[in-house]
Amino acid sequence: MNLFDDVSPFPQHSSKSPLHAVAPLAERMRPRTLDELSGQERLVGPGKPLRVQIERDDAGSMIFWGPPGVGKTTLAKIVAETTQASFIEFSAVTSGIKEIKEVMAAASKAAEMHARTILFIDEIHRFNKAQQDAFLPYVERGAIRLIGATTENPSFEINSALLSRCRVYVLESLSEDEIAALLAKALADKDRGLGALEITADSEALTLIASYSSGDCRSAYNALEVAAQLAAADGSKHISKSTAGEAVQQRVLMYDKSGEEHYNLISALHKSVRNSDADAALYWLARMFKSGEDPIYLARRIVRMAVEDIGLAAPEALNLCLTARDTYQFLGSPEGDLALAEAVVYLCLAPKSNSVYTAWSAALSDVEHTRQEPVPLHLRNAPTKLMKDLDYGKGYRYAHDEEGKVAGMDCLPDALKDRSYYHPTQEGREKLLAQRMEDIRKIKAGKRG
Repeated sequence: MNLFDDVSPFPQHSSKSPLHAVAPLAERMRPRTLDELSGQERLVGPGKPLRVQIERDDAGSMIFWGPPGVGKTTLAKIVAETTQASFIEFSAVTSGIKEIKEVMAAASKAAEMHARTILFIDEIHRFNKAQQDAFLPYVERGAIRLIGATTENPSFEINSALLSRCRVYVLESLSEDEIAALLAKALADKDRGLGALEITADSEALTLIASYSSGDCRSAYNALEVAAQLAAADGSKHISKSTAGEAVQQRVLMYDKSGEEHYNLISALHKSVRNSDADAALYWLARMFKSGEDPIYLARRIVRMAVEDIGLAAPEALNLCLTARDTYQFLGSPEGDLALAEAVVYLCLAPKSNSVYTAWSAALSDVEHTRQEPVPLHLRNAPTKLMKDLDYGKGYRYAHDEEGKVAGMDCLPDALKDRSYYHPTQEGREKLLAQRMEDIRKIKAGKRG
């Protein structure tokens, strides 16, 4: 008896079912065994631990993490085919806390009868903290084995308590060669693919579709299906490179403005600028533009690069970046995009210094971790007679009246006397600033002496 007959079960369809006949190509070509699964040999190749666990039907709770179209749901369905446990599928998009509690209660009853339950949750990152917390006690007691699929970094999106009880498996994007091979197989497959249409394709056409899919096999299958329809409509029954170009229209770029890929790309841009690699910086900037990133966000980050990594080695960089921001706001896209690209190239080629950045961090650290020192008396204003009587301002020396415009007095609290934060480099304009600091030091030392 299946305790979960009243709960939406994991769908099981044979290749001959009515659903199969009308299903998209990507669904029809979905791998049914581990041997058919492409691109994840590192995880499920012969003898690999995950494969052994699945084949022995003793896999514990786990999270499949990877970009779209790499086989996360497919792998879960393969587990469903091989396991002797009751297998239930949830979608975090459509399921709520009420459904979760109902399934958890049924799973607990099944566990009492020594029956196992595997719960698969697609897009688990879309469940909020309260919903994720509902699974925790059941996973902890072993009432269910949880399999979650997510495109987002589990470290950020999955509760730490739940994550600590799951093994995370990272699925990688398929290579262009792997996707092209799968497309060729779909064209030849008469049972599940497009073989019955007797359509042929140039290898360049399949490579083009593969390259435009950005590692997303589902997207590639969808484009192939469109290309096949175009080839059938014109009577040629042949997919040329131009036909493939019509089918793909525009490259699929994986991106989420608030997700991990957003931070990965901006990190790549910033670090390319820091490393003076103009070509790489332009590439990452273009990736973010084409993915739909907010140009004003990019402008803000570019301004930050100017103050963090260029600093006083080329102080004009800050004004240039602010001007680039204003230019974008004035022109908009696409003309204004070039202003931000110009700023990025300039930052790459400018001399680099993070001396002010590290000096500021050191000063903040002293404020945070040392006693709140009183302002030295000679640096205080004395607008009243009482304050003068208390020696406010006593000993202050007006720098403009001093030779060299430098007075031989200390401006830090006594406890921090001689503390040094800013250490200019020998790069760009900072080389002159370093010499100026040395001149000031000698003037002060002479007057103190």
